[in-house]
Amino acid sequence: MKCFVLCGGEGTRLRPYTYMFPKPMLPVGGRPILEYVVQNLAKNGVKDLVFTVGYKHEPIKEYFGNGKKFGVKIEYLIEEKPRNTAGSILPYRNKIDGNFVVVMGDQLTSLNIKKMIEAHEKSKPIATVAFIEQKKAFEYGVAKIEKGEVKEFVEKPVFTNYINTANYVFSPKALKYIEENDDFAKDVLPRMLKAGEKIEAFLSMDFWIDIGRVQDYERANELFSAINFARDIER
Repeated sequence: MKCFVLCGGEGTRLRPYTYMFPKPMLPVGGRPILEYVVQNLAKNGVKDLVFTVGYKHEPIKEYFGNGKKFGVKIEYLIEEKPRNTAGSILPYRNKIDGNFVVVMGDQLTSLNIKKMIEAHEKSKPIATVAFIEQKKAFEYGVAKIEKGEVKEFVEKPVFTNYINTANYVFSPKALKYIEENDDFAKDVLPRMLKAGEKIEAFLSMDFWIDIGRVQDYERANELFSAINFARDIER
């Protein structure tokens, strides 16, 4: 199954780190973020990859080459100008004749993509989106009020949200919903829902960190340092 790994963003929120390197090539635990992405895909049997690249893409091509040494096959789609997440795959649309995967090249995750693909193939929606559940407690007691009357008191309620991890499995039909410079979350998925298409949710309990901001990147390095420290102590 073809998998698009999106690596073309400029990573403006990660400056100054991204002045010299594209975001997917920033090191965590001594290896580029993108290497962990590729490793997880290969582990899940997803080995036919297309990297969509743009900003400072040369280090990516130099490091990964054709993917052979990482146990995968890699092609490159080079953006001459930013096309956004969904728009970046459009030049390849005539080569897609089956289900395909889209993942980001700037996240750390152990997401079980194999199970996600199996769920998609069983339900046959136009898209399957991986979510993680996030629970947040509100620090105050609140009241439910209707027409000026207090109906219920709730002490420090817990709110549940589902975070889009930006890991997708699409059916070929999804391509007709993608336009130039589209973003999957902001444009394509809402357009599908408006048209009455079925989008399946794949709820994951797996590890996931989006490296979108400086604090995310520094936190990831702190986590890896802590893990390595714990391993050294156990030896």
